[in-house]
Amino acid sequence: MAAREAVPAPSAAALPSRRDYLLLLMLGAIWGGSFFLIKLAVATVPPVTVAAGRILVGALLMGAVLAARRVPLPRDRTVWAKLALMGTLGTVLPFALINWGETHIDSGLAAILMSAVPLLTIVLGHFLRRDEQMTGGKAVALVLGGTGVVVLIGPDALQGLGKDLLGQLAVLGACCCYAVNSLTARGLAGHSAEVVTFGMLLTAAAAAVPLSILVDQPWQAGASRLSLLAVLGLGVLPTALGYIIAFRIIASAGAGFASFNNYLVPVFGVLWGMALLGEEPQPRALLALLLIFVGLAAPRLIRPRNRGLERVSR
Repeated sequence: MAAREAVPAPSAAALPSRRDYLLLLMLGAIWGGSFFLIKLAVATVPPVTVAAGRILVGALLMGAVLAARRVPLPRDRTVWAKLALMGTLGTVLPFALINWGETHIDSGLAAILMSAVPLLTIVLGHFLRRDEQMTGGKAVALVLGGTGVVVLIGPDALQGLGKDLLGQLAVLGACCCYAVNSLTARGLAGHSAEVVTFGMLLTAAAAAVPLSILVDQPWQAGASRLSLLAVLGLGVLPTALGYIIAFRIIASAGAGFASFNNYLVPVFGVLWGMALLGEEPQPRALLALLLIFVGLAAPRLIRPRNRGLERVSR
């Protein structure tokens, strides 16, 4: 998690490089294990406190890294306003919504609903940012990736649609928050991913910790050691390290491409289940993997017409 030089904002319609794809796979692997950790955490820790705990752990870790390396923080109030927006609307709220939603709906349905993040990010980006325009490659990725997730989880999970409506709306609300968060981060592409991660988590902690104390009164929860370790793991891996990787992808290849990690999360969820729990994937998993990976390749294979905006692969 070493700090690096600020990354200049990429040009419009920049093609993802091989490095971007590698980072996307890493992010999918890390965030694919987060739902397992969330299940362990919310077993004895209230949902808002789980969100506050992982945010606080991530902020303290990133603060220590930046302090040790003597990395200066932004002084521009506009930058901190964007970081505060990302910390509250883009971090605290979706964490709490997902944690609460998972206590009411099946995890398979939650994974399918979370695949709405790329659609929302790309559609909003097309209208809000010149460097996030819709392309044929992105459209193909949306169709194949979304279909692959449904095939992977199983169409039966969609039977839960309409039941526990509030839980489903909570997850969809989190999707909207993540879309706005990624597009806001796109505007901070000139700052290092480590600084953006710390600033976002610092402002998020300022909102999440008091909210946890007010809503959950966590000292009365009787949290187990396993749940506390899960909160610690959430803070280090999917929160601190995961966001560093996500912001590097956003700075390099755009928010729309970075959002495709939501198609990889259930894939790695299955792989983690095989590796850690000895689960056997169903035959349809191979078809799902094919659909998702072909979809992810589409933004690079189907190139924008204006080749002057393309980027040479690193």
